[in-house]
Amino acid sequence: MVASQPPRHTHLRHHLSPCLPPSSKMDDAPLHVVVFPWLAFGHMLPFLELSKSLAKRGHHITFLSTPRNIQRLPNIPPQIASLVDLVSLPLPKVDGLPEDAEATTDLPPPEVQYLKKASDGLDEPFARFLQEVSPKPDWIIHDFCHHWISPIASRFKVPCVYFSIFPSSSLVFIGPPSEMKPGGLRRTPEQFTKPPEWISFPSSAAFRLHEAQVFMEHYRDDASGFSDIQRLELIIQGCDLVAVRSCNEFESDWLALLEELYKNKPVVPVGLLPPHVQERIEDVHTNTTGTAEVFEWLNGQTPGSVVYVALGSEAMLSVELTHELALGLELSKVPFVWALRKPAGMAGDVEILPEGFEDRTRGVGVVAMGWIPQLIVLAHPSVGGFLTHCGWSSIIEGLQFGHALILLPLFVDQGLIARIMEEKKIGLEVPRNEEDGSFSKEGVAKAIRLIMVEEEAEPFRCKAGQLKEVFSDNRSQERYVDNFVRCLKNRREKQG
Repeated sequence: MVASQPPRHTHLRHHLSPCLPPSSKMDDAPLHVVVFPWLAFGHMLPFLELSKSLAKRGHHITFLSTPRNIQRLPNIPPQIASLVDLVSLPLPKVDGLPEDAEATTDLPPPEVQYLKKASDGLDEPFARFLQEVSPKPDWIIHDFCHHWISPIASRFKVPCVYFSIFPSSSLVFIGPPSEMKPGGLRRTPEQFTKPPEWISFPSSAAFRLHEAQVFMEHYRDDASGFSDIQRLELIIQGCDLVAVRSCNEFESDWLALLEELYKNKPVVPVGLLPPHVQERIEDVHTNTTGTAEVFEWLNGQTPGSVVYVALGSEAMLSVELTHELALGLELSKVPFVWALRKPAGMAGDVEILPEGFEDRTRGVGVVAMGWIPQLIVLAHPSVGGFLTHCGWSSIIEGLQFGHALILLPLFVDQGLIARIMEEKKIGLEVPRNEEDGSFSKEGVAKAIRLIMVEEEAEPFRCKAGQLKEVFSDNRSQERYVDNFVRCLKNRREKQG
């Protein structure tokens, strides 16, 4: 259940400390903002949504990435295209990184460390860009990986924002910067299986043991010479402001606690940045991938009867567990659309689906191999539930349409998000083996049926429907972006 909250205007004022008061006269000159996400589409797309929101307010955006990633981004709406410059920086070659790999989706997980090493080699091209770009940026908004941006930016006297695509609850669980340094309180997987002592309110946010064992990898140096947690610590220490893809209507306690943990570092929610369906529909019209079969099939289904299954583009199940998921879908007898792709690096002759699965489920469901327009599928009236890996962007998209969730977290902070979704009675986790994270077809089928067809589904659907009012309220979410702009302009005025 969503806890009762004070009125919305007090939510926003709570996080106005680094910003101008709403009644103050502001500089009307547009900002020039450089935006530089990590080389993963799960990061680039939220950064692009924020860029578009700023451009719609008349601000000039320079969006940086590598050439192949720039080519693969969705189209910028024509009404703001003149305000968004997409600029490519050449990715350095490093041993172990395939030549055409410029995003995490191009690589199996063990090779992502080489992409981080190559990304660190963008420091000199970025410095040259900053020296040559005109007009000089007012701000740089960057990601967790780019620990070298703030030292470079300080040479040019440009302030930095760390934009977290993760919810504030995940950042709180990681803790203050002191906890990210060697010698912090938690250094074994077991210590990550309970909420940390600095969470001052009741919460079930913690990892299962198998999740914690994987999460510990983020504390270990990789081929780049840095750990992910070390990168985050350097980013938090070096930035001038922390922006979070969140809102007080959903995470007020977590946002307030995060600001306490980061001490004098302002924490500003930028809203949920819900993507616009119409923009995605226009982009699909220009995409060559055929999805007509999926929508033709959906058009023939009963409203609210279909479960949409998608586990993201980066973390992949083993073949064995993919088979178990498939058999669970079959056993549930619930109509489904499954967005599925083979993991990068998987041999072409490996059968990712069980033998005979597509024949046995023909008419009951559709497996879409490769790219599929997730937001448009979720918006379809036949879809009534979402089996998700619990990436924050996917959670936002699912709740934007009020879908109850079947939760199958895979990596990074997804287990924490799953606990919170279940705690709020928005979704139900697929039962897992605590030690190795495995699951059974019976567990998958039971979770799907409970959310989609059983009487017990009603409370979950009710709560998800209530949250739709928050996650789809564009007017309210836009106010967070307005407040964020006030913060950026206030700092520019102080510098000026």
